Amino acid sequence: MLLHIYDEFFFFPLVMLFCLYPQGPSPHMSQAMKKTIGHRGIDPTGETTYKKTTSSALKGAIQLGITHTVGSLSQKPERDVLLQDFEVVESIFFPCEGSNLTPAHHYGDFRFKTYAPIAFRYFREMFGIRPDDYMYSLCNESLIELSNSGASGSLFYVSSDDEYIIKTVQHKEAEFLQKLLPGYFMNLNQNKRTLLPKFYGLYCVQAGGKNIRIAVMNNLLPSAVRMHLKYDLKGSTYKRRASAKERDKAVPTYKDLDFMQDMPDGLRLEADKYSAVCKTIQRDCLLMQSFKIMDYSLLVGIHNLDQACREQATGAGAMDQRRPQGQKSLYSTAIEAIQADTGSMGSLDTEDKTGGIPARNSKGERLLVYIGIIDILQSYRLVKRLEHSWKALVHDGDTVSVHRPGFYAERFQKFMCNTVFRKISCEFMPSGRPDLLPKTLLPSDFVGNASEAAESSSLGNPESAPTSQPLPPPSQDPSRSVEVALNNSLSKDQEHSTPKR
Repeated sequence: MLLHIYDEFFFFPLVMLFCLYPQGPSPHMSQAMKKTIGHRGIDPTGETTYKKTTSSALKGAIQLGITHTVGSLSQKPERDVLLQDFEVVESIFFPCEGSNLTPAHHYGDFRFKTYAPIAFRYFREMFGIRPDDYMYSLCNESLIELSNSGASGSLFYVSSDDEYIIKTVQHKEAEFLQKLLPGYFMNLNQNKRTLLPKFYGLYCVQAGGKNIRIAVMNNLLPSAVRMHLKYDLKGSTYKRRASAKERDKAVPTYKDLDFMQDMPDGLRLEADKYSAVCKTIQRDCLLMQSFKIMDYSLLVGIHNLDQACREQATGAGAMDQRRPQGQKSLYSTAIEAIQADTGSMGSLDTEDKTGGIPARNSKGERLLVYIGIIDILQSYRLVKRLEHSWKALVHDGDTVSVHRPGFYAERFQKFMCNTVFRKISCEFMPSGRPDLLPKTLLPSDFVGNASEAAESSSLGNPESAPTSQPLPPPSQDPSRSVEVALNNSLSKDQEHSTPKR
């Protein structure tokens, strides 16, 4: 009863807002809102700032703080994690001139807070990360700032060995992660193989009267591998196309409608890997639904092996080799996260050590796919409920990205397992013949029979050889056709589960 009163109380002002602005916020309002998103900026010297703290000072404070907290924690005896450990916050002050516990520095006075240090130490141990390795990766060399910060305005850093990502998070996100920790702890104990972000630490730098909260996570996309394509996928169609500004970037991040247009046949996986991907996504979505988490995405990085060979032959394929030996932490690569056997990766004629999932595109080109679920610190709170209600009034409520956690999870799973990833089978091959499928992608029991079938077919009936058929011409409005196709595909699957508005 209270929930209905709560909804009606906030729904009335929303209707009034719709009456005043039936077409949604004006462009001037949108521009003003965009300027206030995030705390990232540029100072007069051209250096990146976050909450008016320069990036260089923030990086130095992070490294000093982590060095101290990890070092002091390693001196404490190990013990089981207790429930109260998730609420512990340790704090230490770093004056410029130094103190008995801290070294002198030139970053300005700051205070460094460590959230749930014992719990996060246990998380790191579960992934095989030793304290000295963790500290060495993050603090031995300067952190590298990533230029593509995304729409959130967050700052991203990567460790020099490419092992960890450091991201600034908002107050509500850090608060939600703290509440999530006990359930996150239980899930990791039950299943270490997951596509969810692996959080290794949560910290806060207090400088200039501002709180800058940061989370340390696993790095999904290795810099040693060139990503020819990168997608941020939600299973939504509303405004899910990369902007012109995004497309101008060196490595743009495309979205759902772009994927539908670029890869109408999806990414083709072997049967065992397809099953492993879908089961992992289903399990992770169930967990996020139980915590009312929503608005998350699947980050997909695609390395085209055949294209890389062509680029290398022409001298255009130089890559960063900062991590040729693969990641050190356990279960941190895509192939490990989906519980797939890495032994079959040799079928792609590559000695990949970065943990990409072998796949093929519609042209039959060999791919390595890197995936992970990102942006999970969004709960279905009041702001998100109002955002969905507003968008549902102006647009089709089932196509917007902000949605109820249960519906969001179901739509996310169906899009990933029906549209993004496809299981390699005879129906995707010309004339439905498995003998035309590359042997590296055939199940073992097909390989022997496929060659015999090919010989008998060609000798017995030469005219039965498949003929190539021209592809249908592109529509006059490809973006609209892709969106309609995706809407039709999703609506058929969801007509029984979508509540009537």
